[in-house]
Amino acid sequence: MNAYPNISVIASLIADPTRAVFLEALLGGQALPAGELAYMAGVTPQTASNHLAKLVDGGLLVVERQGRHRYFRLAGQEIAFLIETMGSIAPPVQVRSLKQSNQLQHLSFARTCYGHLAGKLGIALCDALLREEYLLEPEADQAKDYHITEKGRQWFTSFGIDLQVKPGSRRAIARKCLDWSERRHHISGLLGEQLERRLSQLEWTRKKPGSRSVEVTDAGKKGLYEVLGISL
Repeated sequence: MNAYPNISVIASLIADPTRAVFLEALLGGQALPAGELAYMAGVTPQTASNHLAKLVDGGLLVVERQGRHRYFRLAGQEIAFLIETMGSIAPPVQVRSLKQSNQLQHLSFARTCYGHLAGKLGIALCDALLREEYLLEPEADQAKDYHITEKGRQWFTSFGIDLQVKPGSRRAIARKCLDWSERRHHISGLLGEQLERRLSQLEWTRKKPGSRSVEVTDAGKKGLYEVLGISL
């Protein structure tokens, strides 16, 4: 008798193409209604409802009700980490239209990944913070988190980023997250979320409506170059 966790249950839930679309669409971190998810996957509302029920029962999604409407979101950051990691080892998508090509280009440049920044922008931020020694690579090869230096803490504070956590909290601060489009690590955890929040607050980045993709404004290109030497 196998004493290991039955990962085949979760794998079978993710393996369905329609359910995979739902999970990837929700990587942006926001809750989406069933109708919008059905439209994204190109299925009927009834088909979407059946698939969403299975994802909720399997613990991958949670549902929130507001009146007659139901909104779905990922059950937690560990689910987002799983989906993003699977994307990093999946075969490249076969581009079949100009619209799909443009969408892939935008997502690869900059996107949200459950509250933090991914794509070329996320990688550039990570590289710059390592270059400035605000972050250090973990000492152990298998360690999951970057180390924040004292120099880094001072800089993050001056930049308007709060890294304080409640005593006893087990939340990741600067987690390494493998980027599916770049095949390299960007920053998730509290630091990743605070960086996304701060850049948006400064109007250096702007989320594109109806998409996970993110635009870097002219002010953002200038600011990122001035404070971190990032050229986009």
